[in-house]
Amino acid sequence: MNAELLERYRKSLPSFLSPYYAEPIQIDHGQGSYVFDTADNRYLDFFGGVLTTMVGHNNPAVTAALQEQAGKVLHTSSLYLSEPMIELAEKIAALSGIPDARVFLTPSGTEANDAAILLATSFRKSNQILAMRNSYHGRSFTAQAITSHSSWSSTSHSGLQVTFVQGPYKLRSPFSQLDDATYTEACVDDLSQLLAMTSAGDVAALIAEPIQGVGGFATPPDGFYGAMKKELDNEGILFIADEVQTGWGRTGDHFWGYQAHDVTPDMLTFAKGVGNGVTLAGVVARAEIMDTIDVLHFSTFGGNPLSSAGGLATIDYVLDNNLQANAKAMGDRLRAGLDALAAKTPWIAEARGRGLMQALETVSPNGLEPSPQHAGEMLEATKAAGLLVGKGGLYGNVIRMAPMLNVTAEEIDEGLAALETAAASIN
Repeated sequence: MNAELLERYRKSLPSFLSPYYAEPIQIDHGQGSYVFDTADNRYLDFFGGVLTTMVGHNNPAVTAALQEQAGKVLHTSSLYLSEPMIELAEKIAALSGIPDARVFLTPSGTEANDAAILLATSFRKSNQILAMRNSYHGRSFTAQAITSHSSWSSTSHSGLQVTFVQGPYKLRSPFSQLDDATYTEACVDDLSQLLAMTSAGDVAALIAEPIQGVGGFATPPDGFYGAMKKELDNEGILFIADEVQTGWGRTGDHFWGYQAHDVTPDMLTFAKGVGNGVTLAGVVARAEIMDTIDVLHFSTFGGNPLSSAGGLATIDYVLDNNLQANAKAMGDRLRAGLDALAAKTPWIAEARGRGLMQALETVSPNGLEPSPQHAGEMLEATKAAGLLVGKGGLYGNVIRMAPMLNVTAEEIDEGLAALETAAASIN
């Protein structure tokens, strides 16, 4: 059955889409941290459809909210008053930490980042954008321009002038030998030089992921972006935090990834887990920035009643159950196991990440040359052991793990056992 479905997949969808695994899985249903394929094989899900199913499959609170709203109305658009949309915007504005915040809702993180760049360039009246090396911000024309990841960059054409800054991926940085404080200082010095050498003096914004997602969960030192923002503030340059993967308590220590850096962004974008699988995203900005758009503007599907109901239920579940604290405790438990696995495995360079956003980078044994082969073998071996993980990184050599925010200690231990089994099967 899967072979026939795969053939239909390849005949009807573009060639740039490709499912995971030599023998792809057709997921039939899920419950909590587990999914089941059409043959009723059970898998522990440590990837959540790329950090998107955040509070468990078939979460009763989210499912009930969606069912109730589906029985009323699915769609109205922002041209009409919608209490779920307005309540969601109010809640996100209050949680954002941005003063006098306004929220524009979109269907996807790509569109949220696109909107943030539109706002920044309009507010600053400049097409100059700074982004981080090893970054990923989406698949639209604008988002591709600010993506510094050759395996995900489909075009070099853009109306933006983009300069890429040294950043979070310390393992392969030219400053990798430095301690954290000196590393941050070197990257800020690089930013200062870039502004002096490559800009026309009116850069619109720097956009950055507090932890780089597709880039393999590359995690900068605490305070990194706070130090960068001091340099930005000298020039009036806006700071945009791309919280598509780091938001909603996933890092454990903080509700937003930016909070590790003693900084408040001028804008933040969100998506992925906020709807627990329902399409929902948006951008938050200070009113003076958001109101720079003074022409007619709306989103057909952004903030539709169904997505808003799912988002409200998800956020309430995270807050009511203190899942940020669980992400911290379970993330520490997962990281301890990953550190032990990395220490005894010659083809794992390091474990990294924060909270329930953890990764292993695979390399040639006892070296640093990227080994996508080991990552590919690990992906298949974890599946065979009943665990679903993700793969990413600049060289396709990073295993990414993002368990549900309500994952249990028993599930973390089960996942670690599967990772141990998988790694032991690989030379």
